[in-house]
Amino acid sequence: MSLTKPPVTSYGAIRRGPIRGALSRPWVIAGFVAVAFALATAFFALRWLEHDITFHPVRFTENERWLKPPQAEDIWLRTSDGENLNGWFFTSAAQPAQATIIYFHGNGGNISNLGWVGERLAARGFDVLLFDYRGYGKSTGASSSEDGIYRDADAAYDYLVKTRGVAPERLVLYGQSLGTAAATDVASRRPCRAVILESGLSSARDMTAKLLPNALHWVHFFTLNRFDSAQKLTVVHCPVLVTHGDPDPVIPTSQGRALYAAANEPKQLLIFSGSGHNVFGSLGDKYLGMLSNFIRASMSSRP
Repeated sequence: MSLTKPPVTSYGAIRRGPIRGALSRPWVIAGFVAVAFALATAFFALRWLEHDITFHPVRFTENERWLKPPQAEDIWLRTSDGENLNGWFFTSAAQPAQATIIYFHGNGGNISNLGWVGERLAARGFDVLLFDYRGYGKSTGASSSEDGIYRDADAAYDYLVKTRGVAPERLVLYGQSLGTAAATDVASRRPCRAVILESGLSSARDMTAKLLPNALHWVHFFTLNRFDSAQKLTVVHCPVLVTHGDPDPVIPTSQGRALYAAANEPKQLLIFSGSGHNVFGSLGDKYLGMLSNFIRASMSSRP
């Protein structure tokens, strides 16, 4: 007599299967929603963090006293996407000017902190344009992206060439900190006589490597800005001066060396021990003399 198992097991399996499936679907959907929400949150948090690190604008307020240097002319620039940028134009103490300098400032403050730069360069025989990026000082718009900085830099270049009639071979592009990215970008696309890069970053990727631990370096692939100045310098063919403090607590000195390595000849590298991030402000006339000598030598060399 053979014994067989009752069909309870198979019957139970048939009944339990659909119940588990029906119960699992809401959890699967909830899981997908939770993952999507977490990814979206991380993405927007990354965008916010990137902007917060990159831009530190100080806007002009109506109750603020705006001290324009007496020898500066208040000017306005129009960008290709319709923003109005405020600037100051300093006329050289001696005419004709030896060169015209566009000064691209860093990521903080506004030109109200930089009148001394224009005054001291003008006293050495140079015309100088200082201007604020969008969202800084009296300029309209909002600081938001690398592309906006480059549009603003182009507006400054066009103002001097098209409105003031400055020949490109008499233009010197001088960037400090974040401003070195703007100066390098213009020089990589448009003619100029010389480029000065003070305390500059080699790329946003290199800055990410400085700010984040090794395990998070992949974050760079999801950031908006690239600021790949080292790569752009490979197509710049005019004299380049790279200066950097050592140590620099903001942008490592190694990035200044990377900019110098990427630049074509003729080029110079000046590293100043103990000068920090603001080399000009730290060294004063000694540094100004070096800048003046570099510009004069560039102007006398063959274009």
